[in-house]
Amino acid sequence: MSGPRCESLVVLRDRAAALDGESALAELAEALRRDPRAGARALADRCQRKAAAIRRERARLALLFENRRQLLERGVRLVAGVDEVGVGPLAGPVVAAAVVLPNHPELPGLDDSKKLSPAHRERLAEAIRRQAIGWTVGEAWPEEIDRLNIYHASLLSMRRAVEALSPHPDHVLVDARTIPGIHTPQTSLVRGDSRDASIAAASIVAKVHRDAIMLRLDACYPAYGFARNKGYPTPQHIEALKCVGPSAVHRRSFAPVARFS
Repeated sequence: MSGPRCESLVVLRDRAAALDGESALAELAEALRRDPRAGARALADRCQRKAAAIRRERARLALLFENRRQLLERGVRLVAGVDEVGVGPLAGPVVAAAVVLPNHPELPGLDDSKKLSPAHRERLAEAIRRQAIGWTVGEAWPEEIDRLNIYHASLLSMRRAVEALSPHPDHVLVDARTIPGIHTPQTSLVRGDSRDASIAAASIVAKVHRDAIMLRLDACYPAYGFARNKGYPTPQHIEALKCVGPSAVHRRSFAPVARFS
């Protein structure tokens, strides 16, 4: 690399911004330390912080894949992560996803869907669906939720997602649940969407899928603001229930809906 002191600080800042590898950033930081300009030394500090952030993210992602690594070492071939979303809303389905990731997916920033911005979730969901060995979603709608209760309906959505997977997994990692009625060995992980890559991927796919459903329902039932609140009990949603009553996609067994039925 040519000496950085021969380059303007603007060019050096652009170069640092374009780098996304820890070793390249460390090399640039070391060269900048030899540059007498104060701006160069400040940029060296920035490069080091960026390299440290990349190192921390790599370690975090390695931990996310640890459960699956241990299963693969025991001879398991295909591991699915399963998670559900939509337990709390007053309307729309509860949705589960099951995802079998490949051995080396490229999913930067993979995390629990609740920690991601909508735009980042959308990008990751598309990448997960494109790279996954297999992925499916399962749904349980308000009629089933009212008949079974939300807990059992969420388990039903999970079972549907697992049963629809092809190829079928050898082991299932589930976020804080045990799915009844499936014969595949399974492991329940508390806070699994923050601890396991496959479960995190499932949480993202399920969330994006359910949000898309609620956008479609908003076009059919515009009074409730489903596009914004996704069926959750916001003040605007409660006021709409008070004024016009529940729709065909509301969960009538939920107290705030039953009050205005």
